[in-house]
Amino acid sequence: MAGALHLIIGPVGAGKSTFARALVARRPALLLVLDDWMARLFGADPRPTTDRVGWYLERRDRCLAQVWEVARGACAAGCDVVLEPGLVRRAERAALYEQIEDAGLALTVTLIDAPRDERRARVMRRNEERGATFAQVVPLEFFELASDHWEPPDDDERHDRGIAAPAQPRA
Repeated sequence: MAGALHLIIGPVGAGKSTFARALVARRPALLLVLDDWMARLFGADPRPTTDRVGWYLERRDRCLAQVWEVARGACAAGCDVVLEPGLVRRAERAALYEQIEDAGLALTVTLIDAPRDERRARVMRRNEERGATFAQVVPLEFFELASDHWEPPDDDERHDRGIAAPAQPRA
């Protein structure tokens, strides 16, 4: 029997990683958080002086491809997976949904959100404290850019994926 996939979506700083870790603490599942992979694989790499977004996106896409292969393989082996891929655009999520459907996996989607000011404060605090969910420093300009690009699920995505109102975990 195939494992189920639990997808966590939301904007940067909303509490997705905190929610994902709490979920895995309550049920046996493999936790896959994109930020953890990015920090481990590319955290020490020098950043370019120009086109930092392009640099990031190219590496993010390679990571996502590998994370998806691990998630798909784990589900095929009967393991549940909690996946937090940091996809902020609807089209990116639609592409992942298509992969999940093609793999025939059971999917639950949870939306985590919080007001932008609260998210900004969380990210800046996490940068300083480097607590349990810290993977890498998120510069303020990256937070703002990612927040500007966040596309919450529209009515169609919410309906098609059974996404309820956003959960707002404590920071």
